[in-house]
Amino acid sequence: MTDAKILIVEDNEDMAFTLSKVLKKEGYQIFSANTGEKGLEIFEQELVDLVLLDLKLPKINGIVALKRMKDIDNDSIVIMMTAMSDAKPAIEAMKKGAYDYLMKPFELDELKLVVKKALEVHQLKREVVRLRREHEEKNPLDAIYGKSESIDKIRDLIKIVAQTPKTSVLIQGESGTGKELVANAVHESSSRANMPFIKLNCSAIPDNLMESELFGHEKGSFTDAKNTKKGMFELANGGTIFLDEISSMKIELQPKLLRVIESQTFKRIGGITDIHIDVRVITATNTDLLTLVNNKQFRDDLYYRLKVMEINLQPLRERKEDILILVKLFLETFNKDFNRNVQKLNKETENLLLAYQWPGNIRELKNVIERGVILCQEEQLLPEHLPLELQEGGGRRPVSSSKISFGNVSLQEMERYHIMEVLKSVKNNKSKAARILDISRSTLREKLKGYEIPE
Repeated sequence: MTDAKILIVEDNEDMAFTLSKVLKKEGYQIFSANTGEKGLEIFEQELVDLVLLDLKLPKINGIVALKRMKDIDNDSIVIMMTAMSDAKPAIEAMKKGAYDYLMKPFELDELKLVVKKALEVHQLKREVVRLRREHEEKNPLDAIYGKSESIDKIRDLIKIVAQTPKTSVLIQGESGTGKELVANAVHESSSRANMPFIKLNCSAIPDNLMESELFGHEKGSFTDAKNTKKGMFELANGGTIFLDEISSMKIELQPKLLRVIESQTFKRIGGITDIHIDVRVITATNTDLLTLVNNKQFRDDLYYRLKVMEINLQPLRERKEDILILVKLFLETFNKDFNRNVQKLNKETENLLLAYQWPGNIRELKNVIERGVILCQEEQLLPEHLPLELQEGGGRRPVSSSKISFGNVSLQEMERYHIMEVLKSVKNNKSKAARILDISRSTLREKLKGYEIPE
């Protein structure tokens, strides 16, 4: 993390100057304070990654400052500095949450090494916590929202197929109906849940690269094969491979896929050794595969092998009873994301949502509600907060899945503007901004970096 922000709290001017100079040369951004009060003020204002905190400070000493910093952000990483020959105060600081301590005088190389290691460990810890939280929050079947009969049947099918971890599954449905969610739920509900779940969109890979992506290649097997590469099937060993848009796979490659599914063995391109795997194959398509089979555009033997278990997702327009349930979910999500308090729809808005045909299905509904929450400044979502095609009643023009505009302003630009307005309202105090936005300081840091908002 050579771009990390470091706060130095040190009352000795010469020491503070030396530390700042050395660490700036390492590429770090430095903030300095000569009192505990000033250090706390900067810590509250800025999203610093690490604090170098002197134990002996005027008025507020290092132990008190450490405690207050931990109260503000318990994940903060603080390294104590002390000139005392007695290490007891530094050990006390460690018990109160300090990451490490340095005894003065210390070598500058020692300082650089301790800072570098602390930042690496802290970054790894944050990533582990994030991944663990995401995993714990997952409840596979809870991700399949709705109360319609068709959704109940989908949940029942997922439960059944999850008990047979080798069975191939074919998921069919229009774009935006949630095919990937279903594939994920099958994997997470099965005994393979703790093994890899590898996803590949067949339509996104050029035909000449698809075989290498799936099966890998040996070094030197073709002109650009400078190193041996494992394919998706090998990476998925023990788990599940999800091949989205399977209908776009060229017919010449389909026999090889069929052999892998049936034998659970394959060779890398240019390889001579069989690689044995244990992988469940889940495929998905928004095209009627049987029609392609009848038109000789898809192999019938592969089709029947893929559809041992078939899950068909109905379009949203055929399960209207799920629309308002999904709207409630999306309102909760985007209220949190954008610090809004949109509690309900007025009756006209509700009628417009129910009357619309939703050509983009759930994805389009999600985008529409995200747009509405951004525009709505009150507790009730009104028709004026909906796109024009909905206000006109049941039109069929889909809303873009990547960019919904209000005038010429994209969703990303709206969020960037909202974050900047919140920062302006709290005079750039990052802790206050994170609380108002209802996100963590680390999430705010990522958004500021992603949107290139000056800190």
